[in-house]
Amino acid sequence: MFDLLIRGGEVLDGTGTAPVRADVGVRDGRIAAVGALDGASAAVEVDATARYVTPGFVDAHCHADAALLRPDVQLALLRQGVTTVLLGQDGLSFAPASPATVQYVSTYFAAIVGTHPGFGGGSVGELIATYDGATPVNAAYLVPHGTVRYEVLGPVDRAAGPEELAAMRRLVEAGLGDGAVGLSSGLEYAPGRYGDAAELAYLCAPLGTRPYVTHLRGYGVRAGVGMGEASQIVRAARVPLHVSHYHGPAADLLRLLDGLDVTFDSYPYQRASSILGMVALPDWLPTADLAATTAALGDPEVRDRLRAGWSGDLWPRITLACVAHPDWSWTEGLTVPEAAARAGLEPADFVVELLVADRLQVGCVFERRPPTSEESVRTLLRDDRHTGGSDAIYLGGHPHPRAYGAFGRLLGRHVRELGDWTWPQAVVHLAARPADRFGLAGRGRVREGFVADLVVLDPDRVGDRATYAAPRELAVGIDDVLVGGVPVLAGGDLTGARPGRGLTRSG
Repeated sequence: MFDLLIRGGEVLDGTGTAPVRADVGVRDGRIAAVGALDGASAAVEVDATARYVTPGFVDAHCHADAALLRPDVQLALLRQGVTTVLLGQDGLSFAPASPATVQYVSTYFAAIVGTHPGFGGGSVGELIATYDGATPVNAAYLVPHGTVRYEVLGPVDRAAGPEELAAMRRLVEAGLGDGAVGLSSGLEYAPGRYGDAAELAYLCAPLGTRPYVTHLRGYGVRAGVGMGEASQIVRAARVPLHVSHYHGPAADLLRLLDGLDVTFDSYPYQRASSILGMVALPDWLPTADLAATTAALGDPEVRDRLRAGWSGDLWPRITLACVAHPDWSWTEGLTVPEAAARAGLEPADFVVELLVADRLQVGCVFERRPPTSEESVRTLLRDDRHTGGSDAIYLGGHPHPRAYGAFGRLLGRHVRELGDWTWPQAVVHLAARPADRFGLAGRGRVREGFVADLVVLDPDRVGDRATYAAPRELAVGIDDVLVGGVPVLAGGDLTGARPGRGLTRSG
């Protein structure tokens, strides 16, 4: 007798081996049996005929730190088979932090992580607890370097002194003690970019087998600079490396990984998404000091300097994704030149006016320069060090479609249509490898004794529908998902159950 039986499916167990016809029996939240269970019974049965049964997918790079508590976001994740998200990315999230630091993150990173509805400050353990039983999706967490730096040094652009380094190290150690699965940095964001390799190596030293997860200081043609620094950090700290949203010329990028204990995530799109301030504002502005930057943007001399430094081909590449100010929200979904024309302004003047009005809280989707080619995207996906990551941002009226379609696109386009992975390989990239890398014990495989985070997917239907024009369309082809042995998606709809856990790692 089982609590739940999945019958008639082909099991992709996460080891990379061919699918096997088997039933899966679940008891007490774990996989109790895998095989021919014809004589078994259960209170709940799921018919998986003509479908694959896989372990739940792990999104190795997701910005749902606050949005995970929203049902629409939960549905978007589960419709892609994602049962665990890794939060605390790019060096900025809500803990460990005082209320002042939380306010900074919620303002500077407003268009990426938003505002957590039930957390105003505290430890990593207290933040992780806010996800426990509050969502159908599990959440693991990285200690964010930028948050730690702001907590100790505030917005200043200078090297940390010995006492400040020691204070930051204590916060990192406390976060790891609370179960964080690694440490993240965002070296193109403030204030994380003010830290150097020596600072980061010192803070990474307590990680042990946990990875240092980094948004590099440079990508594309500057990936050599970014990877050179990352290599220096992990070699000094003697820890593993995980590179966030790796992109650029694939052959060059992959050579930079040689000789390292490294994994990386990437998403199957050529456009990126971030805050407009990171894309448009130069480093000579004090962007970690929000009030000072806003005031500086009102200075005619600063505006003249900005205009002189901005390239005219920048603005057509930017589409506005998240604009909080009600007087400017109409700009969402428009390119900068389109919005500027409607506002009766030159693009450069429009951008400054928008950033000032919205206190820098503007998100955007943008085309990279030089552009990332489709072949580079595919080459990176095929590498054995790759893990799936959406870099999902759920805020604003016109977000990047990766939040609603990345995993569906990987399965529908890159497995079924293009053959970049076989189905067994896809499950390794999307479930087993990230679970192993981040120490999510008992997850990532369909195996007796493992937690019953399980996905039933239709290989003929699975795919994405979200586009740049219609970014919130839900993925299709995954209608049944279990988390902790509890059905959380049935017939493509949320069941209302919230068995998700705030996952922790020890050792």
